[in-house]
Amino acid sequence: MMDNNSDESIISHLEALRETLLKCIISLAVMIIPMLFVAPKCLEIFINFLTKNTNLVLNYFSPAEVFLIQIKFAFVLDLIICFPYMMKQIWNFFLPALYENERKFISSIVLTSTSLFVLGVIFCLFVMLPLVIRFGMSFMTSNIHAMWGITNIINMSLWMSVAFGVMFQFPLITYSLIKYGIVSYETFSDKRPYVVVILLILAAIFTPPDVISQLILFMPTYLLFELGLLCAKFKQNQQSTM
Repeated sequence: MMDNNSDESIISHLEALRETLLKCIISLAVMIIPMLFVAPKCLEIFINFLTKNTNLVLNYFSPAEVFLIQIKFAFVLDLIICFPYMMKQIWNFFLPALYENERKFISSIVLTSTSLFVLGVIFCLFVMLPLVIRFGMSFMTSNIHAMWGITNIINMSLWMSVAFGVMFQFPLITYSLIKYGIVSYETFSDKRPYVVVILLILAAIFTPPDVISQLILFMPTYLLFELGLLCAKFKQNQQSTM
């Protein structure tokens, strides 16, 4: 009898998981249709934003190149629009299995992580990408002209946005490791040179193969690491005085 109940429980969980995934897929499939119509205008606005106050003109080198970029942009918009709904469905799937303290902990982590990711993307789009483009444009002379492909610029923008969103998780990771006693503040503080090396390696992985892009990603990430370290130390001092 117990085996039958166990089997039924597993089947019900699998059925709930299938329903959750199906809802996520359907939401993406439904929203991709309007996004395909919106993508060309959004792409134009994005390019105007990247190239404002510059003489940069983007080029394409095959008949379907811009069309494929628009489709890629539509998928990105689709994922952004559907992300809250998808996270809500996934949260509802795991919610019954969690205790109250686990729910509070996970919800705070997810909220903080999402906020840091969005902050990283905004920082990349409004601060770092214009700097990268202006830096590239600074090499133009009367004999040297910039001819940048639209695919390269869009791919670089999307990739760097994701990279900054991921790397902006470092203060949360640092704070959480220290807060829950996995790694001590003193260990992080003493191992700063190793942290610098790890961040440089990650920056090299997440950015185009040039030193400037790597440093542009490394510097704010390291400052955020120090911020997470400072917050953890402040929390530690608060707990010791209580």
